[in-house]
Amino acid sequence: MTPDSILELLKQVPYPGFSRDIVSFGLVKDVSIDEGIVTVTISVQTNDASVPEQIFKNCHAILDPLPEIKHARIELDVQDPATQANTDAAGSSAIKNTIPGVKNVIAVASGKGGVGKSTVSANLAVALAKAGHKVGLCDCDLYGPSIAHMFGSRERPLATEDNEIIPISAHGIQLMSMGFLLEEASPVIVRGPLATRYTQQFLQNVAWGELDYLILDLPPGTGDIQLTIVQTISLTGAVIVTTPQEVALIDARKAISMFDKVNVSIMGLVENMAWFECEHGTRYPIFGEGGGAAEAKKLKLPLLGQIPINIPTREQGDAGTPVALIDPAENDASAAFAALATSVDQIAQS
Repeated sequence: MTPDSILELLKQVPYPGFSRDIVSFGLVKDVSIDEGIVTVTISVQTNDASVPEQIFKNCHAILDPLPEIKHARIELDVQDPATQANTDAAGSSAIKNTIPGVKNVIAVASGKGGVGKSTVSANLAVALAKAGHKVGLCDCDLYGPSIAHMFGSRERPLATEDNEIIPISAHGIQLMSMGFLLEEASPVIVRGPLATRYTQQFLQNVAWGELDYLILDLPPGTGDIQLTIVQTISLTGAVIVTTPQEVALIDARKAISMFDKVNVSIMGLVENMAWFECEHGTRYPIFGEGGGAAEAKKLKLPLLGQIPINIPTREQGDAGTPVALIDPAENDASAAFAALATSVDQIAQS
């Protein structure tokens, strides 16, 4: 047995709740072998006691049955991410993994696709900018990037002398998306580790400048990219997008559970596609009625907004001019996004 062979075995141990293993996430800090006694040092940042407990059990389940190993010693260094700090050369303390110049980083997430998460991200960013904030929007959905199209830009990013990517500016928002780097019909075909690297570059190697808010449009689900983000930077909180129907709420609960496991606060729920209002003023709850409100009450979370379905939302998104650019007095969806931005701002500043 060698340290490398032990690491290969430990790649079978996933981070609880995710598909990716503890080795590829860099949690295994050291492996030593002394006369058949294997000592593995693992560092985990979490407030959830079940996470290190599960990792401990799974490591033993892999190593204990091996006849070459007399005894496996799993040493866990469990740290509280809320109090984790770095000290710079001047001796001052700062919260770990912040993005220079960015005051608040907010993840917009969902447990499943098709609930309008990118539409909410784009219009929340625009509504915050209209309220006077400096805003950036990072499209973290590498496999299905849509932010470039929603903001009507096919511009290619340039780089600074320090090899930082210069974000694209559109409608007053600083933007970064894989959609700016690829041809429109080109798919992104990468495995988890490379997707992780792209995500980290978008967060750490982009010249975002001074921002009040950086909105992260996450891919659907609870996979590698989500965990990479929460381990790479400090989030102000997460906004969970759902539709009123139960099948969407089931997956929204999974997203909430994921953020709880990695100690990211949930700012609240957004119920998208809440209703369709016809030209005569009658509202039709196409995807059910009040599901998001009931779920927020059940989970004791704020209901940040209810966004109606209307044709201008689709038309403006296809045209590259998000509906939140319309005067809220002239469009119900724009008014809903303006109210959502107010709620998010109030929570972020509280």
